[in-house]
Amino acid sequence: MTTTFMSSPSLMLTSESVTEGHPDKLCDQVSDAVLDAMLKQDPMSRVACEAAVTTGVVFILGEITTNAYVDLQDVVRGVVRDIGYNNSSVGFDWETCGVISSIKAQSGDIAQGVNDSLEKRQASGEVEAYDMVGAGDQGMMIGFACTETEEYMPLTVVLAHRLVRRLAELRKSGELSYLRPDGKSQVTVEYAYGVPKRIDAVVVSTQHNPEVSEETLRRDIERLVIREICPPELMQDTRIFVNPTGRFVQGGPASDAGLTGRKIIVDTYGGIGRHGGGAFSGKDPTKVDRSGAYAARHVAKNVVAAGLAERLEIQVSYAIGVAHPTSIGIETFGTAKIDEAEIERLIAKHFDLRPAAIIDGFDLRRPIYRQTAAYGHFGRPDLDLPWERLDKVDALRKDAGLA
Repeated sequence: MTTTFMSSPSLMLTSESVTEGHPDKLCDQVSDAVLDAMLKQDPMSRVACEAAVTTGVVFILGEITTNAYVDLQDVVRGVVRDIGYNNSSVGFDWETCGVISSIKAQSGDIAQGVNDSLEKRQASGEVEAYDMVGAGDQGMMIGFACTETEEYMPLTVVLAHRLVRRLAELRKSGELSYLRPDGKSQVTVEYAYGVPKRIDAVVVSTQHNPEVSEETLRRDIERLVIREICPPELMQDTRIFVNPTGRFVQGGPASDAGLTGRKIIVDTYGGIGRHGGGAFSGKDPTKVDRSGAYAARHVAKNVVAAGLAERLEIQVSYAIGVAHPTSIGIETFGTAKIDEAEIERLIAKHFDLRPAAIIDGFDLRRPIYRQTAAYGHFGRPDLDLPWERLDKVDALRKDAGLA
């Protein structure tokens, strides 16, 4: 991909997104709503909450250690109601759906490594505060940023998110009252030498009332959603698909089962950047699947915004119970403005990627997570997310000699 992306005169790349009413996204929001409710009462809560939905029922399960008392029934039903599943006619009803929970405490073996890191256990003397907390799991986390959009995100995923958010806006405002909560989008962009050239295809599938005609729905979605969101200068010979099956009345949990963590590409970079494999929702910040990925995005965005590279992907890996990352590596896809070894040195100097430092620096023991559980965790100008702040740009530019 390093040489192909920047040197190819024509390359098609595609990203998708889903609405907040998609069954998998419903589960992500339930998991993060439970996490927020726990953190609101007890910021030190250890939470790994999964959710599953199918016809008429929501299951919540996982490991939680907390001093909080949370009415899980109330939390779950509140999420389902807010999304818009408020009548059995749409296939799911917040008032009548079943809610079944199976929660146990976090494993003591895991807690031991988080509470007392390997560095602390092996130290013969005083230990630095950020060295005392170990990572909650092993794994690799990816951060990515590029100059394609103001959000420093790939254009494909930015447009895909905007399309499904527009569906939700039109549904909730009543402008298109026949829309229902479930839906998906997909955008294919043709790149020429790494630069967006044109939008080749747009797919929008949205759940709807049975009364609306196929022709009306297609006309409204193209006019009020696709043409409203997609830049007209890129809509050249664009293929448009609206509900290509012809009918999407049955949707949501009545149509497809949903699970937490099954939309990890939607949550991140739309498949344009790599993914380490770990999901985010329902996990407290000691889980580096989440906090480590947030920190990696912060690194990538600030490095690109500082002008050190036009495109950067960073991989950070951790060992369970160990504070310091086991590896840090970058890829600039041939766009680096200074030597990559110097970029790595600047990252090591300006970013502390130990879990406790990430938690402290981003103030992650707050109930801020449910808002991220639909429409992406990155590139969100509508939210004040600490990992999206460009607070290291000036220091990086100065140290790189670019100020």
